[in-house]
Amino acid sequence: MKPVVREQIAAALERLGSLDPVAEPLQQAVRAAVPEDSGLKDVLSGTWLGHPLHPPLTDVVIGAWTSALFLDALGGERGDDAADRLVALGVLAALPTAAAGLSDWAELRGGTRRVGLVHAAGNTSALILQGLSLAARRRGDRRGGVALSALAFGVASFSAWLGGHLSFARGVGVNQTAFEDPPGDWTPVIAASRLKAGRLVGARVGGLGVVLVRKGGHVHALADRCSHRGCALHEGTLDGDTIVCPCHGSTFGLDGSLLKGPATSPQPSFEARVREGTIEIRQRDEAT
Repeated sequence: MKPVVREQIAAALERLGSLDPVAEPLQQAVRAAVPEDSGLKDVLSGTWLGHPLHPPLTDVVIGAWTSALFLDALGGERGDDAADRLVALGVLAALPTAAAGLSDWAELRGGTRRVGLVHAAGNTSALILQGLSLAARRRGDRRGGVALSALAFGVASFSAWLGGHLSFARGVGVNQTAFEDPPGDWTPVIAASRLKAGRLVGARVGGLGVVLVRKGGHVHALADRCSHRGCALHEGTLDGDTIVCPCHGSTFGLDGSLLKGPATSPQPSFEARVREGTIEIRQRDEAT
């Protein structure tokens, strides 16, 4: 499939507003089941893992079903039992995979939400087909079971492509600060008089957004773009020695450390100083 065709398919799905009446109540239900401030949200987001949980779980599902497909085609009778077990493994692994995916999808808006809904529908269809395949295999209808598995694999492959579009073309699940380019030398940001103690202040240095806070006599500087979904941290809340993102509640220490998800990456922090009435920042020397 040529890239331009792929882009046309994705763009058409992103414009499909008829999906919104289904997406909105489903998102509300997911948010009710997995609140943003809950430990379950952090678990499903992958905060403890250091990157989103959903993608590696999909590898288990796809790997199991792909292996089953090869055994069905090439393993002969000796491979039948193993193929059946792999189909069952994929079905079981699909349940936590779907839970993690729905948790991530509940944060999306607009076109990405629509593509994510079709992605979820495709995965659900593949799971149902594999469940029917497993039932057919167990009652002795091997040909029917293999056919259902092959159909499920095709549906899952298209759905996986949509998942790749969300990650690589739309940046869902990607560290939003990965390509920030802080200055290597001391660079003026704002007048020191603008930064009142205990307040979050946003500023820009070239193309870099910075959130500044004066606390305990020290000036702290972090990337303003939240690593989770790119929201502006200076519009969030300063809670003691932590900054809470206004969009999804990710919480960072003043040194950029990740204290609470759903973010999975820490926030870049910079050296900061006051010089001649001006706050200056530069890239932190990681060796010190």
